[in-house]
Amino acid sequence: MVMLGTRCAAGPRIAPMWFLWEDGALWMPSDHGASSVARLQHDRMVAAEIVDFDAQAGVLLHLGLRGRAEVGAMEQDRFRRLLAKYLGPRSGDWNPWFIENVARIEDPDGCFIRLIPDSVFTNNASFFRTGPKVLTP
Repeated sequence: MVMLGTRCAAGPRIAPMWFLWEDGALWMPSDHGASSVARLQHDRMVAAEIVDFDAQAGVLLHLGLRGRAEVGAMEQDRFRRLLAKYLGPRSGDWNPWFIENVARIEDPDGCFIRLIPDSVFTNNASFFRTGPKVLTP
């Protein structure tokens, strides 16, 4: 999951979104009626944050992306790959209600938000459980 940050006259907004990383870009599915898409019509500057956190394993990884996003056409093959990433391979066990009402593959209103980052920031703070290694004399 990625958190997409956009701006509007009322201030910053954040939206959780599913994503794919392909062709040097972050691809996030949406539709032309979505508030994130509406905000991008006025201001294309965005920030995207991905965090991998597993307290039990002691993992805390952060990836930040900054740049301009664009709204483009829905690409059904790419959307199917994105759905497979989150739902697993399509083998008949995808929730029919979800596919028909939320993740409509052939929705004429569907689109992709694409971010090709201008800058990337990474941080590995996975030592939070053990602390930094202490050197003794």
